[in-house]
Amino acid sequence: MSAAVRLVFVIHDHQPVGNFDEVIEQAYRDAYRPFLDLLERHPAIRVAIHTSGPLAEWLDAHHPEYLDRLAGLAAEKQVEIVGGAFYEPVLAMLPARDRIAQIGGYSAWLERRLGTKVAGMWVAERVWDPGMARDIAAAGIEWTILDDTHFKAAGLTDDVLDRHWLTEGDGATIAVFPVSERLRYVIPFAAPEATIDHLRWMAARRPGALAVFGDDGEKFGVWPETHRTCFEEGWLDRFFTLLEDNADWIEMALPSEVVRGAPPAGTVWLPECSYREMTEWVLPPDAQLACIEARKAAEHDPRLATAVRFLRGGTWRNFRMRYPEANEMYARMMAVSTRLDRLRQSAAHEPAALAAAERALHRGQCNCAYWHGAFGGIYLPHLRNAVYRELITADVEADRAEGRSGPRIEATAADFDFDGRQEVRLTNDGIDCWIAPSRGGIVYELDLRDQRHNLLATLDRRPEAYHAQVLAGPGAARSIVDASQAATFKHAGLERMVRYDATRRKSLVDHFWDVEIEADAVVAGTAAERGDFAAGAYDASIRRNPGRIQVLLSRTGNVWGIPLTMAKAVTLEAGSRTLEIAYKLEGLPRGFRQHLAVEFNLAGLPAGAEGRLFRDASGASLGDLGTRLDLDAVHGIGLVDGWLGIDARFAFSPASDGGMPGVWTFPIQSVSQSEGGFELVHQSVVVMPHWVVTPDATGTWRTTLRLSLGAEGAPRSDGAVALTARV
Repeated sequence: MSAAVRLVFVIHDHQPVGNFDEVIEQAYRDAYRPFLDLLERHPAIRVAIHTSGPLAEWLDAHHPEYLDRLAGLAAEKQVEIVGGAFYEPVLAMLPARDRIAQIGGYSAWLERRLGTKVAGMWVAERVWDPGMARDIAAAGIEWTILDDTHFKAAGLTDDVLDRHWLTEGDGATIAVFPVSERLRYVIPFAAPEATIDHLRWMAARRPGALAVFGDDGEKFGVWPETHRTCFEEGWLDRFFTLLEDNADWIEMALPSEVVRGAPPAGTVWLPECSYREMTEWVLPPDAQLACIEARKAAEHDPRLATAVRFLRGGTWRNFRMRYPEANEMYARMMAVSTRLDRLRQSAAHEPAALAAAERALHRGQCNCAYWHGAFGGIYLPHLRNAVYRELITADVEADRAEGRSGPRIEATAADFDFDGRQEVRLTNDGIDCWIAPSRGGIVYELDLRDQRHNLLATLDRRPEAYHAQVLAGPGAARSIVDASQAATFKHAGLERMVRYDATRRKSLVDHFWDVEIEADAVVAGTAAERGDFAAGAYDASIRRNPGRIQVLLSRTGNVWGIPLTMAKAVTLEAGSRTLEIAYKLEGLPRGFRQHLAVEFNLAGLPAGAEGRLFRDASGASLGDLGTRLDLDAVHGIGLVDGWLGIDARFAFSPASDGGMPGVWTFPIQSVSQSEGGFELVHQSVVVMPHWVVTPDATGTWRTTLRLSLGAEGAPRSDGAVALTARV
């Protein structure tokens, strides 16, 4: 006798590239292992499990017995192993070559390690683009799962979403399962009986109906309070027992069995989409709140209720518009991907090094650091650092594949970040410096190749829709989605720490402030900008000499309405780890006095941590990297990170008026949300030399500084000779 309803139950287990071992270990103990324990005690419960590549590799290294158990369950046909793109990228972000390579590579890894055929895949964050169907099919995948949101956006209604469908692209088809949003919300947050009741309703509506649940495995033990609910209080055991007790009318089916055992309902062309919450998170704060309110209002308006399914928010790609830092990572990733594609087409490369570069590229495509919603995402420095570590590694391995070694110096101008304006990449064998002339002449990426670290993996502080909850304070804050839910504050005083940045938190950001400006105003972000240089467009030229390249940036702007020209030159030599930076102001009127501050941000150097500290020019400690300093007449200051092996040293020369700069330092901390609540996150350290500019008789003022980026505990490779860049 046919079952009244079939239940496809898909679990997605994932940990991002760069996550801490202790965090993954805790997730293993709280969720992954106990879930498998329960499956083995309930052999009638059949599920499909997707383990992302980063997590699978971690498990293989730390708990290979888990993968062995998973392979055993797959051999018994209790579990179907679900594939995916190896390092959990959002496929819509990738060129076709990387999509196919990631999907096919992970299927091969899973089949080799677990001894089972992979037929289906998990689409990261269920971000769908119609052009992906062909690439997924080309990688050998037969089926995937998406949210019912996708199908409703295509015009389908609930009564036809109790079955699987086909979708097509460029003549290739794959099967697609619609995940029930209702089941995502009741499992495991409502009583187990709520799911049984829903399945009974589906069976009554259409015998043989298909119900699909697909969601994060972390909601069974990792999300707040879920370990207690699912395992200590027995929610999951009771749920599995209920499914077994009702096996006479509920059939637990594996996805591939459904695809091969029943015809699809038809073919549907799904629009670009993701799950409902994702389409909201990508919107700017005001638009996000408006979208949520419009959807809530429509649900309670009989005239609009049938149109709710068409009230979607934005497209995932626009996280790169909301967060320029996401676009910077994406652009860096694309530069590496394009380079490796060219290298792949050439005959002159070393295969093992190219393979290592491709693996690092794919790891650097892991999606979590490229966006933000209910989880920390792009706000988590260790995830951004991990992306850059892999992309820098890919470049280093590409050099090895090409046989490039030894001192060198290069400069390239191109539109690297897809904004219609040229950037400059100044690079040698140790440093990769990316400059944006049109955006304040800032340095927006600064890679240390030896340490595989981007010192400018920073994050600007900007408004978020949930900041209204933070500003309301503990006890008063309520969810923007459900006003009955109180917000969790992971740190005290967060409501007083919400700040927004008027300019980018990068380096070579040029500020003009009042002569009497106080450090407190600079730190608080209340200092009034008196010039138009911090975000203005600079002209750029490249000067090349043997073994030495200079990028010259120049802008005619104004301070307090007074016109002047600022030039700044960034010079790098082959074999050096020192950026030489020279400033010249021209056209200054007699009696001109103004405060010039040049902002440097350094990221990935945490505050309040042992072995990470400021040093003065003599090497004496000035405190940890969260210390606020207000120093006068400074000859030099250093930042040391003994863990990363970074020794960054600023050296200042007297300005043309004889003055030495003061230096302000302070941390940049953001207030963001994660699954655990609202939290304060250290993003970068500001080092800001500042001068009161006094011109000479010709209306000119100059100064020079050097930023040396040696290795802590190792000799500096650039020697002791100070080179001066003149402009």
